[in-house]
Amino acid sequence: MNKSTVKIAVVGATGNVGRLMLKILEERGFNSANVRVIASKKSEGKKISFGEDEVLIVEALEGFNFSTVDVGLFSPGSKVSAIYAPKAATAGCVVIDNTSHFRSDPKIPLIIPEVNGQDIVNYKNKNIISNPNCAIAPIAMALKPLHDRNHVKRVVVSTYQSVSGAGKAAMEELDQQTRSLFTGTPTPAENLPRPIAHNLIPHIGDFEDSGYTGEESKMRDELKKMLDSKIELSATCVRVPVFVGHCSAVHVEFEKPFLVEDALKILQNTSGIQVMDADDPMDYATPLDAAGYDDVFISRLRQDSSHANGLVFWTTSDNLRKGAALNAVQILELWLEHTQKAA
Repeated sequence: MNKSTVKIAVVGATGNVGRLMLKILEERGFNSANVRVIASKKSEGKKISFGEDEVLIVEALEGFNFSTVDVGLFSPGSKVSAIYAPKAATAGCVVIDNTSHFRSDPKIPLIIPEVNGQDIVNYKNKNIISNPNCAIAPIAMALKPLHDRNHVKRVVVSTYQSVSGAGKAAMEELDQQTRSLFTGTPTPAENLPRPIAHNLIPHIGDFEDSGYTGEESKMRDELKKMLDSKIELSATCVRVPVFVGHCSAVHVEFEKPFLVEDALKILQNTSGIQVMDADDPMDYATPLDAAGYDDVFISRLRQDSSHANGLVFWTTSDNLRKGAALNAVQILELWLEHTQKAA
């Protein structure tokens, strides 16, 4: 089985991530003849483009026979994945799930190929592989090569997350609220906790008894699962009025002192990472710089003035790509490579 023969179902194909999965499948050379697009019954019959020339017809999830495909790329929302991903897996379809539902299951691998690709061997436990949270993915990408050289003890991070992380409706809400500021017809918050236009919201996910939100806890738990269970992490997650692109200010404490120039060399030689401002401090990365690109951008790398063993840096990435659709397709490629070797 390879890119030209593997049969793929994209579940949640009409959403932001689903459509981008299709675009990335086309970009990376998968055969459109073997790709099927799945969504809820209300979208059945709709047409979705695949590349410049191909058009795929949406099939209804409710009656889809998953035994007819090899892999399912799922991004339909946690509640839907909770029902249909196990059904697909039981039917023999390997599920790569982009929702949060399976990430904490110890039997289901949670994978960033560049970080813990070796865990792909565990996909047979339940025939499901989980895609990580879009906020922790770029941080884990940056920490992995540094951790290999000098163990990370503690991470303190503040995220600045775009509305696309909350879905298409949240993006539309930002657009409508921004317009309403100029027309004098206020648009209420419906998909986010507070109005997002010209605002910041320090609230992503439900609040827990600890005072942290679900998003903040997921970042901690997922980094431990993928990189090292001994790493401690404290996060504050903030929704910002940006359409695409997540950023994070990351403070890292290592076991030993880490020279900036050493960390810089490591990151510059790490696949999937671009260091932006090594020569010019004004060349830092913003969401506009990252949108549409696969790499994680690192800038503002510096010594932590409050801790002898600390470094501070800024991450920027397209959350719909490496934080979601791209990583899912890369997991698919990793799985294909694994199965070819095992054959």
